[in-house]
Amino acid sequence: MPVFSPDNYQLMANAVLVLHAAIVIFVVGGLLATLLGGLLHWTWTRKVWFRAAHLGAIVFVVFESWLGIVCPLTTLEQWLRVRAGQVVYEGDFIAYWLTKGMFFTAPAWVFIAAYSVFGLLVVVSWIWLPPRRRAAPT
Repeated sequence: MPVFSPDNYQLMANAVLVLHAAIVIFVVGGLLATLLGGLLHWTWTRKVWFRAAHLGAIVFVVFESWLGIVCPLTTLEQWLRVRAGQVVYEGDFIAYWLTKGMFFTAPAWVFIAAYSVFGLLVVVSWIWLPPRRRAAPT
């Protein structure tokens, strides 16, 4: 059996979809965690590494939407599904349900506006609840 059989391509496509869903959860959940962390004084939500990763992720999403670029993870997943002999997003439980939860049908401007507003909220959270570096020992 070849290393890259249709089953292996399907497995890799599902892994890319799970990674994509995790990034979406990180972007959306990261803002919620930042806001809750500010109210509940959670120190981990003010860590520079967390906030920088979160800001970087939403900046990437906003710029790709402004530029009309399809997400590289979506492109990779679809490429893998074609290699697996699948019709995109059909026939697989994991792919079906994750896709239903992540992708919606709407005009492009709706997504561009939503991503931009969400990105603006992340920037506002940086101003309202700025990240903190660990204090230097005295």
